[in-house]
Amino acid sequence: MQAFLESAIVVAVAEIGDRTQLLSFVLASRFRRPIPIVFGILVATIANHALAGLVGQWIGSAIDGAALRWILGVSFLAMAAWALVPDKLDEGEPAGVKNGGAFVATVVSFFIAEIGDKTEIATAALAARFDDFAWVVLGTTTGMMIANLPVVAFGHFSGNKLDPRWARYVAAVILAGQGALALAGARTL
Repeated sequence: MQAFLESAIVVAVAEIGDRTQLLSFVLASRFRRPIPIVFGILVATIANHALAGLVGQWIGSAIDGAALRWILGVSFLAMAAWALVPDKLDEGEPAGVKNGGAFVATVVSFFIAEIGDKTEIATAALAARFDDFAWVVLGTTTGMMIANLPVVAFGHFSGNKLDPRWARYVAAVILAGQGALALAGARTL
């Protein structure tokens, strides 16, 4: 259960102000169909985070404890620094798929936008740390949905109420804490 809770919190906070959250806003304002967009985000996130979790599990089993602790610690500290950098939606990022509707546009564009994103890397690191694939993927997916549902549901209103700077600071502190714990050899928070 700890793997689920930590994974959900890390991703929910790290996702605020992220490019995929901006993509959620763009898709919601373009298609004005929140239900297919929400399900598209869910499907894309499960697929992306499952792959990231598998990579994390492989890394966790392939590397011995001391080396893994150092790799995870440095990775979490790097993600903490990365969390402080504001994201913006790239001009060339796909905003939709012709004739595919809101669901297909969301699945495709969200999956692509999430490749190499800090939440995908966090998912791999968390899966390596906890060695609990299902709870980590369920947690990171839940965190992604927690962060993106308000954007889809409330659009511009919720975007104006959440200051992404504070979210980045909180995410950086959480990720730095994870890094410090990993470097100290701790297995629990």
